Amino acid sequence: MLKKFAMIVSASAILSAGSAWAEPQELIIYQKWSSPAEVAALNVLKDGAEERGIEWIDITIPHDTGSNVNLLNLVTGGQPPNIFSENNPAVYRDLTQMGLGRPLTKEFEEAGVTANLPPSVVKSITVDGEIMKFPLGIHIDGMVFYNKAVAEKAGVDPASWTSLDDMFSEFDKIREAGYVPLAVGAQAWQIGYLTHALVATVGGADYFTRIYGPKPDPAALDEAPLRETFDWLRKFQQAADDGSVNRDWNMTTNFVISEKALMQIHGDWMKGEWRVAGKEAGKDFGCIQIPGAKALSVTVDAWGLLGNQPADVDAKEVEFALMTVSPDINSAFAAKKGSTPVRTDVDQSSLDPCSREVQTILKDPARQVQNPHSMVDADWQASIWEVAFNFWSDDTMTTDEAIEELKENYDIILN
Repeated sequence: MLKKFAMIVSASAILSAGSAWAEPQELIIYQKWSSPAEVAALNVLKDGAEERGIEWIDITIPHDTGSNVNLLNLVTGGQPPNIFSENNPAVYRDLTQMGLGRPLTKEFEEAGVTANLPPSVVKSITVDGEIMKFPLGIHIDGMVFYNKAVAEKAGVDPASWTSLDDMFSEFDKIREAGYVPLAVGAQAWQIGYLTHALVATVGGADYFTRIYGPKPDPAALDEAPLRETFDWLRKFQQAADDGSVNRDWNMTTNFVISEKALMQIHGDWMKGEWRVAGKEAGKDFGCIQIPGAKALSVTVDAWGLLGNQPADVDAKEVEFALMTVSPDINSAFAAKKGSTPVRTDVDQSSLDPCSREVQTILKDPARQVQNPHSMVDADWQASIWEVAFNFWSDDTMTTDEAIEELKENYDIILN
């Protein structure tokens, strides 16, 4: 009896010790997603984290509002997050200089992650020769998502368009059928994204890099593609509906879903909103690249880790990163978010027609450029956003005036 009692006490002690050891490790997650599709995708990560003994402590900020400044303020203020949503390489350089960078090169190579990422993704997550970010999903910044029912009623076939002129030539026909041709969310960051998508479309990869690359070329500001970009912005602004002012991107997507407009040109994260609404790619909506695009801007949603942490915290941070790029989690995340998985070894049968289209696009590296967030000086990009948004908001502002403002900004920021 005493022996049996001792065994019970011993087992109880082991279970108690195991229970203490298994207490969740808190990780502070700093991110900027809040739309229904984004929240659904975050829940995939939260569930995966919980299964791995990680307690998710959330800090959410508004999307595209200078998150790098807020992040660095948290760090310098002594309240840094463990995991953070950030693409700008300058932020990772700043953190490294502060002794808080956390490369993932070794862990990614040992886990076989790097070998199963497209070259464009590896390039996007690498800063100064080290993998500093972990990728969550791939998006094309300038895609056309259109309502197939509206297209049929208006008698147009977006898939047949081969140029922006083809597309624009049917705007009157679409209006006569009772629909807004192009739904736009007129916020500074959305107009900024439309601007760089158009620069890639009309200018191609080399020209895009001269505007948005690490070393912008002031001579490019005087060349035809930038002028053509602003001309298209004006045409689209004049075609926008009255409700476009300050409309969130996902509300703009739902304007198309609800058959008030034919299409939206935006990042292909739009797909997440269609899926949340119960719509099916290829049946209810179509997705094409901007007609006639010479190049397309690729966004890799990427997060980073805070370095110089206690060993147990560091281990959980790395475990979190490796979880997000595992084939099963990454595929499930992409299905909710509306992105294309970053892994090349995911089950292809699980991909919808839009993700297959993105994969087709990614097969041609010559037509791919990185999202400016991953390359360009943040102040220069902010100045382009400001000029483009002011141009959009003031229909008396000319293309010449917009370009002159950009030249002045270049001299102040980069010269």
